Amino acid sequence: MTGGRLVAERYELASVLGQGGMGQVWTAYDKRLDRRVAVKLLRPDRVAGSADAEELRRRFVRECRVTAQVDHPGLVTVHDAGSDDDDLYLVMQHVEGSDLADHLAAHTPYPWPWAVSVAAQLCAVLSAVHAVPIVHRDLKPRNLMIRPDGTVTVLDLGVASVLDTETDTTRLTHTGTPIGSPAYMAPEQAMGGAVGPCTDLYALGVVLHELLSGDVPFSGSTALGVLHRHLYEPPVPVRRTRPEVPPQLENLVLRLLAKDPQHRPASAQEVYENLVPLLPARGAGPSGPLDPTRPFLRPHAPWPDRATTPPAAQPAPPPARKDVAAAVDEVKKLLGEGRITQAVDILGGILPVAVEQHGEHSPVVRILRKQYAATLMDDGQYRRALPELRGLADIRTSEAGVADQQALQFRFDAAQCLEQLGDAAAALGEYRALLPYYKNQYATGNDPSRAFEIRHRIGHLLPALGQHMEAHRQLEELLYDTERFYGPHHPLPAELRRALQRNQEMRRR
Repeated sequence: MTGGRLVAERYELASVLGQGGMGQVWTAYDKRLDRRVAVKLLRPDRVAGSADAEELRRRFVRECRVTAQVDHPGLVTVHDAGSDDDDLYLVMQHVEGSDLADHLAAHTPYPWPWAVSVAAQLCAVLSAVHAVPIVHRDLKPRNLMIRPDGTVTVLDLGVASVLDTETDTTRLTHTGTPIGSPAYMAPEQAMGGAVGPCTDLYALGVVLHELLSGDVPFSGSTALGVLHRHLYEPPVPVRRTRPEVPPQLENLVLRLLAKDPQHRPASAQEVYENLVPLLPARGAGPSGPLDPTRPFLRPHAPWPDRATTPPAAQPAPPPARKDVAAAVDEVKKLLGEGRITQAVDILGGILPVAVEQHGEHSPVVRILRKQYAATLMDDGQYRRALPELRGLADIRTSEAGVADQQALQFRFDAAQCLEQLGDAAAALGEYRALLPYYKNQYATGNDPSRAFEIRHRIGHLLPALGQHMEAHRQLEELLYDTERFYGPHHPLPAELRRALQRNQEMRRR
């Protein structure tokens, strides 16, 4: 492909900034606004089989929309996303400066105060990203830019999320290999398990280790060999090669590189607090939101309230005549056009009106709440969807006297929210509580697909809790049952065989 191509009849490609097996990044010009931008092009046919290409397109646009909700100066701004001919495209802010890999190469040995400053800025970005929630999945020096003013900008947020999602029974890659960079990949990600905020913190530990020592903690001639070392070998402490590095910084790197996610720092906020004593002293004491002194007192500090408090809803005002039916029609139209965020706002605004007009327990309000929860999930607002789903499950169980199919579905969706929020332990507990209901249905001759799906999610979550052997055993049992029911050529047992084979190969190395 050469420069001069016009993407989406708006973005004129100029020169290649970088490329890989799945696509390219170009410098381009936005003809409408006359500005320089960066355009990332992805080829679905190089990532997925033809049967999955359309699903990848849908997921790509959805993830880019969720990514665009993150507001942080350390994150590259997303301008546009969509498809053009055979390509998916993502239009981003063009960032001047040097990527961190080149910056490290030009300043070896890298001053440890610089490494601390880079890590502190990354903590602020990760804190905002994880609150959405999004997991970057591919944090590495090539995805980090040092701008001329010394600030760090994170690139490629959301793209790895699209390519590394395992919520469907078939993997988009059809290779059994997790997408990401093996040198920066956490053990649970290497094992194909559930990823969460601690996965990014592990990658942050790898980046810090590389900045301080000049090399990644684990390398090798093959990807599987590198992943095996992530799983089974301890990292070499950085002070063995850089004795001037403060001991507390070395200890933090070792904690970030813990094999068990539960032994790593709990959040980017905690990592930042450990880095604060090593940063230049600029002031003491945290300040509150909207305090203009905060940037001077706590430069680049994460906002801890974002990680625990759901973002305040900004519902659109209900129709002037408070016409619930008209609002519902508008929501259907918006959903048909893919304008999910606007549909969420209208649903959030019309619910109180519907309660006032029809009563809390009316069928109209029940339907609206179900639609609201489902649309929140589709918009990636899992933190807001979770209490709605739990409330719906409790109401349904109370009315029916038992956990019927609808109540179980609400609980299953709630478990998915917990998983997306990175709370692996809570999600695992919810899935395990649900499994007996679906096993009983399976035993009476009903479709076992939901029971199989839950067992798959359990096997997927166990590595995130450091339980690799138990995950392997669970997946082996699931493989036996799915082969017996579906046959060996069904996509689910085929994927399970690939995952188990990959794990066995890593253990043998």
